[in-house]
Amino acid sequence: MNFEEHAGKPLLAGSGIAVPRGGLAKTPAEAAEIAARIGAVVVKAQAPAGKRGKAGGIKLAATPDEARAHAKAIIGMQIGGHKVEKVLIEEQMPIDREFYAAALNDPSSKGPLVMFSTEGGMDIEEVAATAPDKLHRQSVDIRRGFSPKDAKTLVQGLGLGAAEDKVADALARLYAVYAALDAELLEINPLIVTRDGRVVALDCKFVMDDSSIVRHAELARTGTPEKLTGLEARAKTAGLKYIDLEGDVGVLANGAGLTMTTMDVIRHHGGRPANFLEIGGESYTQAKPALELLLSKPGIRSLVINFCGAFARTDVMTQGVIEAIEALKPKLPIFFSVHGTGDEEAIKLLKDRLGVTPLATMDDAIKAAIGAAR
Repeated sequence: MNFEEHAGKPLLAGSGIAVPRGGLAKTPAEAAEIAARIGAVVVKAQAPAGKRGKAGGIKLAATPDEARAHAKAIIGMQIGGHKVEKVLIEEQMPIDREFYAAALNDPSSKGPLVMFSTEGGMDIEEVAATAPDKLHRQSVDIRRGFSPKDAKTLVQGLGLGAAEDKVADALARLYAVYAALDAELLEINPLIVTRDGRVVALDCKFVMDDSSIVRHAELARTGTPEKLTGLEARAKTAGLKYIDLEGDVGVLANGAGLTMTTMDVIRHHGGRPANFLEIGGESYTQAKPALELLLSKPGIRSLVINFCGAFARTDVMTQGVIEAIEALKPKLPIFFSVHGTGDEEAIKLLKDRLGVTPLATMDDAIKAAIGAAR
């Protein structure tokens, strides 16, 4: 779950990381009122998307009237596919230096990673590509965490001067929030040093692991719900795990790992998967709504059904799919790959009920589906 800046910054402030004074405005008049209390402000579009500044969603205002005008222009904008419905009005800060700081899940180490760069305010991808030596990383052992001493080690020798201890303290606090709130990413860009020596978080990007929403139900109410396509919303209502893609080869498999593998093999052979859809051990009961969903997707031209049985029997899964096909009578070509527990019975069912013989391997079924889609 993504959190907009105005929802993420209180989490930093609660941990002791300084943030600018400000307030949330849903109308230009509210923006002017907040600016009248604060003085010179920044008007910032609130949307769970990056590059808001480049999109024209961040503006400086010296007066309440300027804040009102900027808010009027920004509210209603589309940024990253999201409509801006509110703006954050914050005091302008006297910036001396800008840094980048983040704690995130690292696929390489399969654990947390703390990152810091003296090149704050830039896209971190650009820093990684053009100046990788300026992006410093520290993998974290979750059994011992990330202490102020660890943070001090990470930033030593980077020329932070008198701000070094304060920056290290902010990094340690950032990691503590990341760990406590089951974050996938907690990022400050930029983390600034002001001309009077304060360390302040000017921005905050917070992404929480969806699996942990039940543990943080109150906090989740301040998050931004995932933007779903019409089919994704329909799938969610039906209890199906479905993601819309732009290809033409439909995918139906049991288990997330097998589904993703099927998608990867489709791409490997030059095809384009149309979706992610896995129906797991409940495939017997979920097959009909799953097939109905796929058949209603525009542009789908063929379908791969890939079952691999271990504890779940492939003949039971196949029985559910057969009944769905008999009921819905799809016109598009369907190619099966069935292996594992109960596969002999499953293959017989397909031959007897549908007159279909599964392909010998997953690759064979996928190549046939790609050919049919073309």
